[in-house]
Amino acid sequence: MKQAPIPYGRQSISEADIQAVVDVLRSDWLTQGPSIEQFEQAVAQYCGAKYAVAVNSATSALHIACLAAELGEGDTLWTTPNTFVASANCGLYCGSGVDFVDIDPRTYNLSVAELEKKLVVAKAAGKLPKVVVPVHFSGQPCEMERIAELSREYGFSLIEDASHAIGGKYQGEAIGGCRFSDMTVFSFHPVKIITTAEGGMVLTNRKDLYDRLIRLRSHGITRDPAFMEWESDGPWYYQQIELGFNYRITDLQAALGLSQMSRLDEFVASRHRLAARYNELLAELPVVTPYQHPDSYSGLHLYVIRLKLDRISRSHREVFEALRSQGILVNLHYIPVHTQPYYRRLGFKPGDFPESERYYAEAISLPMFSSLSDEQQDRVVAALKEALS
Repeated sequence: MKQAPIPYGRQSISEADIQAVVDVLRSDWLTQGPSIEQFEQAVAQYCGAKYAVAVNSATSALHIACLAAELGEGDTLWTTPNTFVASANCGLYCGSGVDFVDIDPRTYNLSVAELEKKLVVAKAAGKLPKVVVPVHFSGQPCEMERIAELSREYGFSLIEDASHAIGGKYQGEAIGGCRFSDMTVFSFHPVKIITTAEGGMVLTNRKDLYDRLIRLRSHGITRDPAFMEWESDGPWYYQQIELGFNYRITDLQAALGLSQMSRLDEFVASRHRLAARYNELLAELPVVTPYQHPDSYSGLHLYVIRLKLDRISRSHREVFEALRSQGILVNLHYIPVHTQPYYRRLGFKPGDFPESERYYAEAISLPMFSSLSDEQQDRVVAALKEALS
């Protein structure tokens, strides 16, 4: 009998999760209800942040975070090429320019050394970034302490793209606490650590940013008299005081997220067990397994290997396709953003960020999700051995 395919990522939905959503369906609230604030409070408390704003996607979260940081025309956002396009697009949505900083060859995160070199050149040219978005690739946090020092020295805002990283830690503290940044963004897409089906969140410790994020999430509207430009007409009254968006999450989604939070640590611990097992099973194969920085406890959204192409007779594509043909639905994270057609039209070209391009030429994301069984993992490794032989 043909075996079922194994995806690279998959949500884990329990009966408690289903009941949480059913309870909302039977309540008076479907869109804007109490589950949203409860979910925000749960995530903020877990991470040690003062404020959290839930939205309908991490892309929306990145967009309003950039707006709250007052990114706009004439400004520039810097991020890493090794990310999903949203990490860069959020700057373009604000009318700013975008540039990239190449990756560290071990962590695949934004390279602090490259960032520092680029900042020196940019300062001399009078073209420093307004915002830098370090991406915690695969769930492993960037070297945020040093990046924060550079942000103070060169005067840019820091937005952590932690879409992969909820449940992880940096220097022993939960990612999302914003100790070294102005804001942190999470994703709750189904393949991420926890899910709301679609959804995202911005965390911050600054009340001014929180107040603006709340408005930007919902059309730029406020019902708080403290922010109104003239006296309220009555209890029904609201004012639109800036141009915002309909980026609201629903109570249904928030109820699912709130239920999932109760298993977050369990999900991440399971991923760590699976990663350790992969490390053992792959030790003798011509691949590079993921490096973990000693300051980090990764959320392990992804488990990425790099092929030692000089030691195998097949190409990167041939290995990838051989795995797919056996029902191992591997993926590749990511195609360097600067090589995309849209970004090439902005002036970027292959060769601009060579470490990201070398990584792309060798990387494969193996299946990694909390419910992956040992038997499934053994299938993945057996298929990989065959593909490499």
